Amino acid sequence: MDYIFLRDAKDYLNKTVVLKGWAFNFRSSGNIYFLQFRDGTGEVQGIISKKEVSPESWEECQKITLETSVEITGKIYEEKRSPYGIEMSVENLKIIQLAQEYPIGKKEHGTDFLMDNRHLWIRSSRQASILKVRNEIVWAIRSFFRQEGFILTDSPILTPTSCEGTTNLFETEYFGEKAYLSQSGQLYIEALIYSLGKVYDFGPTFRAEKSKTRRHLTEFWMMDAEAAFVEHEENMKTQEKLVSYIVAQVLKNCEKELKILERDLEPLRKIVPPFPKISYSEAIKILQKNGVEAKEGDDFGGDEETIISKQFDKPVFIEKYPAKIKAFYMQPDPKNPDLVLNDDLIAPEGFGEIIGGSQRIDDLETLEKKLKEFKLKPEPFQWYLDLRRYGSVPHSGFGIGLERTVAWLCGLSHIRETIPFPRLINRLKP
Repeated sequence: MDYIFLRDAKDYLNKTVVLKGWAFNFRSSGNIYFLQFRDGTGEVQGIISKKEVSPESWEECQKITLETSVEITGKIYEEKRSPYGIEMSVENLKIIQLAQEYPIGKKEHGTDFLMDNRHLWIRSSRQASILKVRNEIVWAIRSFFRQEGFILTDSPILTPTSCEGTTNLFETEYFGEKAYLSQSGQLYIEALIYSLGKVYDFGPTFRAEKSKTRRHLTEFWMMDAEAAFVEHEENMKTQEKLVSYIVAQVLKNCEKELKILERDLEPLRKIVPPFPKISYSEAIKILQKNGVEAKEGDDFGGDEETIISKQFDKPVFIEKYPAKIKAFYMQPDPKNPDLVLNDDLIAPEGFGEIIGGSQRIDDLETLEKKLKEFKLKPEPFQWYLDLRRYGSVPHSGFGIGLERTVAWLCGLSHIRETIPFPRLINRLKP
């Protein structure tokens, strides 16, 4: 008999196979026992008849508790009335480990309780579905950049400085020196474009922001991309293509998971190019029309992004922010040097910023001037300035936050469900 995974079960219809996994629900009706079973790749209902199994197997059934791990042997057959499309007629059942009383029941539990038991909560069909969508997004990002000719590279997590100052970074001691957990790999992949042309990285990043909003984690995953000889407009086109591709792949490959999450698919089906584009000044006017006391020079938070996003049914680019509220490395707008050639991409339905990007300063003198304006010490950035000394070229890039993208595509109200073990300012465990 073959040991199989449930994802392959339809290839074994009317054959006797072995499955290994966990009991997530069960009920008994006299001499018939119904076992709801999962193995991580799928779910099935096993039908166990007292008449057709050994006394030992029937006795084992009576012992089963929630999350007991079991091995079942039986015949897979098609059952159109089942939500899984198949059922199993069980011939033999063996308990691998009898689970103790499971703390997460069918009753409603508070958020703190579920987060304290996150290591168990992730077994639920809802949480598993979110993590499967997350997996699909990761593969879509990697597939897209491979198709577009970008080279995957890696950036250090321990850094001597930051992209934008060290105020919100986690500091650590590094053999007698100060080091910081990275907030972005951007500066490092800028160096790699001179060797590889178009590059991206994908890894954990850290922000020590004391924020309790539904959109912030202290540890999250970021994809940064950078390309030589690419300027502002082309940079936004790449972002538009990437986001459209991600959404298409999730709709294609995660229909079951989105259904479990009760995600309305109609808004996602609208995510095709072109995306609307507004200037920072136009965004200020939208906020003012909606009763927000916004003025030129203000940055946008989650509430402002939500208001702006609800004016559109696709992601919207907000471009050309004031230079003084953006990072030092952003290229000034040649038409107005008080602005920079940057963009934030805001997801629809109130899910906020998912991408931040810009054209980078490629002139040494301008970059040195900006470091002074932002009161950043030049010493830690000498290697970064070298990139403008030896064959500098126009270049642009952007970063996409994985967890915010997951929250948007899954329709989640809080970012804490988007990552297996979230790190928040009040949570380091489990």
